[in-house]
Amino acid sequence: MKMNKIVCEIKHETQETPDLTVLNEVAIPAKVILFNDNWHTFDEVIDQLIKAINCTYEKAEELTMAVHQNGKAVVFEGELPQCLRVSGILEEIALHTQIEY
Repeated sequence: MKMNKIVCEIKHETQETPDLTVLNEVAIPAKVILFNDNWHTFDEVIDQLIKAINCTYEKAEELTMAVHQNGKAVVFEGELPQCLRVSGILEEIALHTQIEY
């Protein structure tokens, strides 16, 4: 009988571990970081940000200024597949991005 009890306890512990892992993955979104460069104009970056993250002109302009002033800025946060899509669109015109997870 004791053997059955031990097996049940092990199964119970094993079932809880994956649930905790899933909760951790959901709680930490990925981020797209855009880096400043010396060859793209403000208008090019603004237009590409609008295309990539579907934001207003004003929001894209604000993000572009943050990138310009700080050398880099987080321009998007979300699930990893969304970040990969956004990064790909920004890199269509050779902007330099990085995804942090």
